[in-house]
Amino acid sequence: QQDYMLYKDTCAALAKLMAEIQELKAGGAKSVEIEERRTQCSVHFITLKKLNRLAHMRLKKGRDQTHEAKQRVDVLHLQLQNLLYEVMHLQKEIGKCLEFRSQHEEIELVSEEEFFQEAPAEISRPHVTRDDQHQLTLARLDWELEQRKRLAEQYKMSLARKEKIQKAIEQKREYLSSLQPGLQNIMQASLPVQEYLAIPFEHMQKQAEVSRHLPPPLYVLLVQAGAYGQACDKNLSVSISGDVDEAKALSRPPEDSQDDESDSDAEEEQQNTKRRRATVGVQLDDKRKEMLRRHPLSLCVDLKCKDGSVLHLFFYYLMNLNILTVKTKVSTTTDLSGAVSAGELLNSESLLNCLYASDHGKETPNPANRYQFDKVGITTFADYVSDLGHPYVWVQKLGGLQFSSDVCITLCNDFIFMLFRFTRYLHRFLCIIPVSSECQHLFPAKVVSGLMRWTMMSYQEFTELGFVQHVLKAGLVRETDLFFMAVVERGTARLLAAVVMNPRYPEVAPLFSFSLHWKEERSGRTDDNLRAMESEVNVFRSELQGPRPGLQLLTNQIQRLCVCLDVYLETESQVCDGSEGPKEFPREKMCLRTARGPSRLKPFKYNHPQGFFSHR
Repeated sequence: QQDYMLYKDTCAALAKLMAEIQELKAGGAKSVEIEERRTQCSVHFITLKKLNRLAHMRLKKGRDQTHEAKQRVDVLHLQLQNLLYEVMHLQKEIGKCLEFRSQHEEIELVSEEEFFQEAPAEISRPHVTRDDQHQLTLARLDWELEQRKRLAEQYKMSLARKEKIQKAIEQKREYLSSLQPGLQNIMQASLPVQEYLAIPFEHMQKQAEVSRHLPPPLYVLLVQAGAYGQACDKNLSVSISGDVDEAKALSRPPEDSQDDESDSDAEEEQQNTKRRRATVGVQLDDKRKEMLRRHPLSLCVDLKCKDGSVLHLFFYYLMNLNILTVKTKVSTTTDLSGAVSAGELLNSESLLNCLYASDHGKETPNPANRYQFDKVGITTFADYVSDLGHPYVWVQKLGGLQFSSDVCITLCNDFIFMLFRFTRYLHRFLCIIPVSSECQHLFPAKVVSGLMRWTMMSYQEFTELGFVQHVLKAGLVRETDLFFMAVVERGTARLLAAVVMNPRYPEVAPLFSFSLHWKEERSGRTDDNLRAMESEVNVFRSELQGPRPGLQLLTNQIQRLCVCLDVYLETESQVCDGSEGPKEFPREKMCLRTARGPSRLKPFKYNHPQGFFSHR
């Protein structure tokens, strides 16, 4: 405080001397007076310098004292941390001691009352153990050891008796095994007789043995199909496949399985308590798998056609849903992978769709399944059809299952009629071949345009096409239909044809929609002649039906499409192209008139046997 007051007085004196020097210089005073005051100012500057040095020394001293105090605090803080670490370590050790579990706690000992009743006095020592819990536990462990030793001796004696019994069994088994080769020789010798009499006793006996473990719906189907095959159709065969041992385990009475597993119940409960609890998602997946579980045994019905093709029908039974499902597979004598009309029609996922009207096989016909699905979070059965098979209504009828359903379907109770429909349905697709001799008169001898590609597409891909929107708005397409894209080309012209095929073909004719890419893109909505071509293929399909049952319809429609494209391009070039030189599409079809009416429609109708084209 004194230094501060000195600093303040020095600054004031210094300011006063400066003011006086300024006045003296302004008044023209003598230099002696000015020099005296300048000397006094120098003294005051020395005083200020002294005060500044003192301030720096005091600041350094304060910092040194602060640093020393901080070091002492750091030392104390480090000691505190060491103490806290030791306390934490001791607490952990105390916790480990408190949480220690001895192995004897996992041993299931007899109750104290039973221990004092059965244990001898030299082990139980009631006068000591009743008051001392530690001694009681030791005594109970000693008694448990004595009991286990006694049981171990009994186990050894039981093993010795078991070995004797096993030896006796082996001797009897060897005797029975010696009889087996002779019995097999007798059975082999009787096989020609069985084949000659068409009575395969051995096969029938094995199948009858396995059929005892079939669920009732599959057994009904086996009996019906077997009876029909023996009585009416030798080309129909039925076989059973699957795991017989697992089926036997399912048919075992519940009380037997409980007795077999009673010995391990306690051990399983102890293991379950140690297992980590499953998440909700895993539990739901397990419940779904259990609900959609199939019976271990299944039926395979083979239907053979005259040309050697075989339709394999695999029938499965879903035990918890109480419904039957079917999967299909077609084995053909010829390779249909490159066929134009039948390449994708024998798809196993859609082969039996709409065998009866509105029976798509996407949803389960059992109304009770809806409530079962709600419990496990299944929204629709259609998501599992590819793995489990199609639950068609007629399949339930074949197995004797009756459900009330909203599906409007008429089912025949006669099993023969059902199998007849199977064979006819398979034959419907296998007979789609190029234009037959019976239908050659419907087309001219020379057709230049050709089908370059025939591919299958999904319903979503079909709806994205711009030139089929009018068909979608008219409600002529369903998701259960089959969708194809045909590409017909001639020169630089390229015609896209979107084809909708109903599973009930040929009862329901295919539907065509066109888009022509030549000079510009055109469709039936923008070009009257393309609309007329669609009419030729779709509206006048009765002319293309061919011999009954009309299996040539699709092939004839594609051929009519190629002919119409030829007429369109040849007449269009004649009307619009006025340039000299060779034409891209020379006229090869004989037409009475190339165009007619305000819309300039072209002659698409073919007249046989004259061989010319005219307007309708």
